[in-house]
Amino acid sequence: MSAIKDINLAPSGALKIDWVRKNCPLLRSLEEDFSRTRPFEGIRIALSIHLEAKTAYLCKVLASGGAEMFITGSNPLSTQDDVAAALVRDGLNVYAWYDCTAEEYDANMEKVLSHNCNIIIDDGGDLVHMLHTSMRDRIQYVIGGCEETTTGIIRLIAMAKKNELQFPMVMVNNADCKHLFDNRYGTGQSVFDGINRTTNLIVAGKYVVVAGYGWCGKGVAMRAKGLGAKVIVTEIDPVKAIEAVMDGFEVMPMNEAARIGDFFITVTGCAGVIDEEDFRVMKNGAILCNAGHFDVEIDMKRLREIAISAIEQRKNITGYQISEDSWIYVLAEGRLVNLAAGDGHPAEIMDMSFAIQALSAKYLVENAGNLSEKLISVPREVDLEVANRKLSFLGVSIDQLTPEQEKYLNSSSLDM
Repeated sequence: MSAIKDINLAPSGALKIDWVRKNCPLLRSLEEDFSRTRPFEGIRIALSIHLEAKTAYLCKVLASGGAEMFITGSNPLSTQDDVAAALVRDGLNVYAWYDCTAEEYDANMEKVLSHNCNIIIDDGGDLVHMLHTSMRDRIQYVIGGCEETTTGIIRLIAMAKKNELQFPMVMVNNADCKHLFDNRYGTGQSVFDGINRTTNLIVAGKYVVVAGYGWCGKGVAMRAKGLGAKVIVTEIDPVKAIEAVMDGFEVMPMNEAARIGDFFITVTGCAGVIDEEDFRVMKNGAILCNAGHFDVEIDMKRLREIAISAIEQRKNITGYQISEDSWIYVLAEGRLVNLAAGDGHPAEIMDMSFAIQALSAKYLVENAGNLSEKLISVPREVDLEVANRKLSFLGVSIDQLTPEQEKYLNSSSLDM
């Protein structure tokens, strides 16, 4: 039933998953709870998230609760074949392999959705998009879904505004225990893990241009500063631009930054953020990478068209000659540098994000048929449960309101 690269790679993948399990106490606790209560008994879950060890452990946690899992990757370059093999060896259904073609990527999603799944766990919105276009006949089986990313939520909001969204979707990315930590600390660290291991170049003393100052951009800029870089932020939102200025960063339009930058990192969720006009004025040797979801933030199509020549400089680095004496280099083909050229976010960070995912999926099953809204915020009690469990595992305790304090905060007069 599965389609993967090589089942013989499973032992290596199993070791990776075991390492994640040892460093994800939240998910371990949910695995124990789910094994006992079986909240997903009889439920089929379709999942499309970057298929590496942390995602694999989420799949195993859901399976421990009785779910039948149908899994594919959300990016052709982020699937780890040994991890996929380990899941198949453990009885889960996987359709994914590293460096699949666009046609194979779509075919794998079709195979996942062909199993009439009840819960959709998406990363970027591709599964949901396919259900609403070429596989509408499968919508009847769907209870609801969860979306992991900012990009995916942007797509969902656009669908909801047009009254096109046919089932409830939980906006997992918007949960405090997701975006405040995953997007900021996870992206910040993992982006430079990918850059550093791929280029083997120093960041200190260089200009790092960060396109976008949302939570991901904040994390990337913070880590670049910590590595000794001179950080420039580009933005379209005046409020975020002011915030970047007050955080100590230079702010300017991309075409100005393009003339200065040594490293360029896009984290906007938009297309054409770095385009031909920018390519033409960049320094010889400038390095470009993307930490947004899709490979459209850097206009790779146009870059390939205008390049005099191209060469694979080393793994995950492609050089494009723009003029006789000017080359620019793109990491991981403009796809997610932290996953296509690295292992993604740290396990302890994804422990929180995937705990939100698992509990949100449970919420959908428990409330099947009773959810009238199509876009659903993660329930506050889920956020608080994850935060409290995480604090406990960190060995941290916090204050509690006394009955008198609760009364005071809930009083209109604010008199003690």
